[in-house]
Amino acid sequence: MAFQILINMIIAFVWMFLNNSWNPVHFMMGYALGLGFLFLLRRFISYNFYMRKVWAIFKLIVLFLKELLLSNFDVLAHVLRPKLKISPGVFALKTELKSDWEITALACLITLTPGTLTMEVSPNNQVLYIHALNIDDADELAAQIKGSFEKAIMEVSRNV
Repeated sequence: MAFQILINMIIAFVWMFLNNSWNPVHFMMGYALGLGFLFLLRRFISYNFYMRKVWAIFKLIVLFLKELLLSNFDVLAHVLRPKLKISPGVFALKTELKSDWEITALACLITLTPGTLTMEVSPNNQVLYIHALNIDDADELAAQIKGSFEKAIMEVSRNV
């Protein structure tokens, strides 16, 4: 991936050099031209096209921001109610993530989302123990986390 980015940057600078114009517009045009070349020549490169990984990172960030916003409104609704109607609890989330980076990213994303907190990771790194502010169905909440954050992290870190 780093090699493709380097090639793309070289193409952008060569484009600026050939146009004898050193402004950001010509750099972006050269970068877009380099993206096109790399996309057309992707079968000759041993790695996947790097924009797939960039797109996966962008989707993970947007997913986190969406979950952050929704959970903030949910916690705010619980706080502003006259009577506190919550059912807090702890549940176990069995994860398919393998590397330390993936598990740490999942634990941080869960903790940064209001209303949930990663309490502990099992010694074998396969189970996360999560405290949630309001648990109606622990299995449904675990499936939601697996379907959103875990899936997005796997797209970023693996060639899925």
